[in-house]
Amino acid sequence: MHRIRHLPANRPASAAPALVAVAHGSRDPRTPQAVAALLDRVRELRPGLDVRLGHIELNAPLLPDALDALGAREAVLVPLLLGRGHHVKHDIPASVAAAPALRARVAAPLGPHPLLVEALHDRLTEAGWHASERGSAVVLAAAGSRDPESATDARHTALLLGERLGGVPVVPAYASAASPTVPAAVRALAARGHRRIAVASYFTAPGRFASAAAAHAPWIAAAPLGAHPALARLVLHRYDKARAAAGAALCDIPVNTRFAASA
Repeated sequence: MHRIRHLPANRPASAAPALVAVAHGSRDPRTPQAVAALLDRVRELRPGLDVRLGHIELNAPLLPDALDALGAREAVLVPLLLGRGHHVKHDIPASVAAAPALRARVAAPLGPHPLLVEALHDRLTEAGWHASERGSAVVLAAAGSRDPESATDARHTALLLGERLGGVPVVPAYASAASPTVPAAVRALAARGHRRIAVASYFTAPGRFASAAAAHAPWIAAAPLGAHPALARLVLHRYDKARAAAGAALCDIPVNTRFAASA
């Protein structure tokens, strides 16, 4: 079994590990722009931190190239992904294992977390959300995954968002690989008597899935999370948690260790 080496406990405080944000990648030209804006916010919040980017597919730099460029340095990889799935559990650890000189740890994915709910709420408000009229409901539109833990994470976020909205029904739905689909969720809510149904975009950046989900909104559709300040804070939170865990444990851990996604 491949293993990730822990960062040395006696490293100088000034030599912080690089933060490597891991994005999925997209053919939509708006996606890299949104990710770049998010990472600019991260750099503003943590001046001097070496913040880099690697993509799982479609965009440069690809993650293996980004890791090769670090050489024998220390790094914490922060997936810009919203739940547990194949990319988080397999693709990212495999890229780390293929960079033997790198001393690295993989952070948990961004979701679920209250900071994501803060961003989702703000995006809905910007789109015109108000729950003053009875019959309001929200479809939380996510990418989707065949991994059941990914759906568990989406349901957790939907529950948190519903609480944040004061008890409004929030139903997770998916653009691919899982059910219900966004249009199916909209139809189900309408059949239950909900007249104002909003679509909350549970995507880190614009892209094909986000656009398709928004097109099915019968009322309003929120923008993707993008460079929301809460998302930038969450990236650093995941980085800090992973770095602290690496400093606290001196033994090696398997690359396929499950993450505490709600931490």
